[in-house]
Amino acid sequence: MEAEARYTYVGAAVLALLLALVIALVWLTNIGGRADFNRYVIYFENQQLDGLQVGADVNVRGIKVGRVEDYALSARKLNRVRVELRVNRRVPVLTNTVAVITRNFVTGIATVNLVNPAPPGAPLTVIPDDDHLPVIAEGRSDLTELTGRVSQVGDLASTTLTSLNQLLSDDNRRDVMDTVRSLRDLSVGLQKRLATVDRALERTGLAATSIAATARRLGDAGERVTGVVEQTGQRLGSTLAQGEQTLAELRSAVGRAAAAVDAIERQTASTAGRLEATAMQFDDQSSVATNELRLSMEATTRMLDGLRDPRAALLGPGRRQLGPGEVKP
Repeated sequence: MEAEARYTYVGAAVLALLLALVIALVWLTNIGGRADFNRYVIYFENQQLDGLQVGADVNVRGIKVGRVEDYALSARKLNRVRVELRVNRRVPVLTNTVAVITRNFVTGIATVNLVNPAPPGAPLTVIPDDDHLPVIAEGRSDLTELTGRVSQVGDLASTTLTSLNQLLSDDNRRDVMDTVRSLRDLSVGLQKRLATVDRALERTGLAATSIAATARRLGDAGERVTGVVEQTGQRLGSTLAQGEQTLAELRSAVGRAAAAVDAIERQTASTAGRLEATAMQFDDQSSVATNELRLSMEATTRMLDGLRDPRAALLGPGRRQLGPGEVKP
């Protein structure tokens, strides 16, 4: 009995150890694995998700960094798919990171590519109010752009075909044929006028030759004129130099003449002063001489008057003769 009880305890202990080992493995697989990854959400509206499956690769520049965990249609908005994925914690997921769907054209399997444009943004950690994980923005795939361009090319081709059909209608064909006939008639007329055009071209060539010869002669004349102008310029330069020298001499002569005029003016003023003094002296002397002459003449006159009447001079004046200062009554 004791041996059986001992085996029972050993078996229970082994089972407990196995259970603990299984629990540890499960924990390491789930909890430990989650610690190495970050979870994000992407909402796709514009890109097709053909070939995208749970477990599909998540790549950054061609390197696998995670996988798709789950996807589901959004209940709040039509044509919107919510894709949940996990990404290695060491991979930088930024605020300006965008998600693009690419697929293998042979297998059709789709993958999610994360693109980090420049300049890099801040790490994506903000969780919106309507979700429990950070949201990576949806990008624009090259395939979508190519599809859009192909659609534009198809629309353009359709428009071109419609225009071509309109151009090739019966009326337009008749107009085109009329235009072709007119062009043919025009070409025939041009061929007939080619001889005239050739003669005109020959005359134009002769005229061009004559113009070239005239231009050469004009060039030679221009060179001669240039030589004459240069010689004239040299002569004018020498003439101007002589003129400047003459002007300087003239200025010197004018200065000397001005000095001489000033000296003459000073001498004239001095001579005029002396003449004025001499004239004043002569005037005084002539006044004195005139007075003396007048007195002498008066005395002579009285003497002559006395000589005219000797009787009066000897006997005195008569009765009828007036004395000095007397007046007839």
